[in-house]
Amino acid sequence: MSNFRLARISLLLAAIGLNALPALSHAQDAKPAAGAPAAAPADTVRPEIFKLLDPTAVKASMDAKNYADVQSRIDQAAATPALTPYETFVINRLRVALASTTNNAAMAMPALEAVIESGKLDKKSQGDFIQALANYHYNAKDYANAIKWFTRYQTETGDVASVRPYIIRAYYFNNDFARAKQELMTDLAAKQQAGQAPTLEELQLLANTGSKSKDPATYLIAMENLVRYYPSDDYWTDLLGRVQGKAGYSDRFALDVLRLQFKAVSSMPERDYSDMAEIALANAFPTEAKKALDAGFAKGLLGTGANAAKHKKLRDQANKAAADDAKSIASGEAAANKSKDGTGLINLGYAYVTMDQFDKGIELIQKGIAKGGLKRPEDAKLRLGYSLAMAGKKDEAIKVLETVQGGEGVSDLARYWIFWLNRPATAAAAPVAAAAAK
Repeated sequence: MSNFRLARISLLLAAIGLNALPALSHAQDAKPAAGAPAAAPADTVRPEIFKLLDPTAVKASMDAKNYADVQSRIDQAAATPALTPYETFVINRLRVALASTTNNAAMAMPALEAVIESGKLDKKSQGDFIQALANYHYNAKDYANAIKWFTRYQTETGDVASVRPYIIRAYYFNNDFARAKQELMTDLAAKQQAGQAPTLEELQLLANTGSKSKDPATYLIAMENLVRYYPSDDYWTDLLGRVQGKAGYSDRFALDVLRLQFKAVSSMPERDYSDMAEIALANAFPTEAKKALDAGFAKGLLGTGANAAKHKKLRDQANKAAADDAKSIASGEAAANKSKDGTGLINLGYAYVTMDQFDKGIELIQKGIAKGGLKRPEDAKLRLGYSLAMAGKKDEAIKVLETVQGGEGVSDLARYWIFWLNRPATAAAAPVAAAAAK
């Protein structure tokens, strides 16, 4: 999962002005009653406190990085008897300023909370201080309190969106995977309803939530959306590998899965090239087998190592069968037309597709579907859909694939082909979603 961290608190506080020294006004010298401290009117500080916290002197020490002097001034002021609420507010404001400069979270957090609860901030500043305190708790991995203060920020400011990602991540890091999933799925549905793409980080977090909570269905949803919006070789390989383990998935789609993978990724694992070739040969599609092997050899994945001889033998077999098929394929059309059902026409048509004779092949597949008598008509529509996709007929392919229904994996594959057809023009490579969340 990509990094999604809050900025350093000192930078955040500087950006919103929380490390600025508080402006002070002080009461004029007055003679207190014997033994009593000098009184201070509301929102002013007494002269003795002003002397300690004089902004000019404090700023000079801060600029000189004489933080010990600033701390000493704060401590002396805090020890003054009978502090007024405003004097306490000023002292805590100065603590926030010092803590933000020196990265002292232990000082900053109670001071921020005291300032927030003082009732002396304007609405804008109140929100800024609440957000800063929430950020401190988040960075301290105190996720329960981070959620509390981020939620309060939403309530008091009405700004729900800006801190929502942090709240969801706090649920995740606090091991409340059920709540993290609920919130992520809500946001995913809302964005898709509005025609907006979810962020890469949201989908990665959803994948990690599914992985951490051993919830394969949630993980699969995340991977489907990752290949839809942010396709990469890693995501496609992960998705197509996992979907075959989905309950009720039929192994008759093994070759169909490899066909999609062959188109969707820049390079498959060595075994997938050889498996695709073997299954294609077994299904009488030798040209498809030859293409898979040629690609594997061209990438240097086949023909080397312990399986080099096996790969060469398989390639020789595919080359011979493909050459023979090219010579004899036309003779099979008459027999396919005489068949009681359209299966022969569909298989013959796809053989032409593998030879890049797309128009001829697609026409035969369509004739086979129209002829009927098919054991699995949805499988036939799936094949027609991806044949159109391979031919570069995007709109026609999507129109067919959208009609594919049924279980055992057929409708999943139809959707995935649509994802591939609608892939972003530039798909940046992204790390596999199962990586640990940062």
